[in-house]
Amino acid sequence: MAKKKSMLELHRVGVDEYKEVKKLSVTVVLDNVRSEMNVGSVFRTADAFLIERICLCGITPQPPKAEIHKTALGAEESVAWQYYPTTLAAVEQLKQEGYLICSIEQVHNSVSLDQFVVDKGQRVAIVLGNEVKGVSQEVVDVSDVCVEIPQYGTKHSLNISCCAAILMWHCFEKSGLEKQ
Repeated sequence: MAKKKSMLELHRVGVDEYKEVKKLSVTVVLDNVRSEMNVGSVFRTADAFLIERICLCGITPQPPKAEIHKTALGAEESVAWQYYPTTLAAVEQLKQEGYLICSIEQVHNSVSLDQFVVDKGQRVAIVLGNEVKGVSQEVVDVSDVCVEIPQYGTKHSLNISCCAAILMWHCFEKSGLEKQ
């Protein structure tokens, strides 16, 4: 029977040490996400996969909020984040910084996630949209690529925290970034 690992065996670092660890050149952009629980989940996953920062845009809740903290389990303290009044402002700044703007959305001519490849060294901004409306059309219009996660059931979308986790894992796995 398998025995669960102790906290010591998991080799976790503290918040100060985490901030010094080399991060993946990936920024997650939340486009008017409503749910504090979704935001907290994105923070927690971003911490797990060494994402460099999160951009919280528009109506997206910002820490400190009880529900964010409850779901993030403190990752809102370890993962860098910034607030932007609009997602378009965040995306325009990221473009100026040399990021590939990658909206996760079901659009004509989207790239299937299994075909999505990023050049080594390319900085990537993953844009995730509102729980009901998705990524705003104005942001889709300025995106460099739209990526679609293949789905085969009766539903046409996944919760944004699930999408975020899938995309962050994909970027981490393809990055070649070794575990610290």
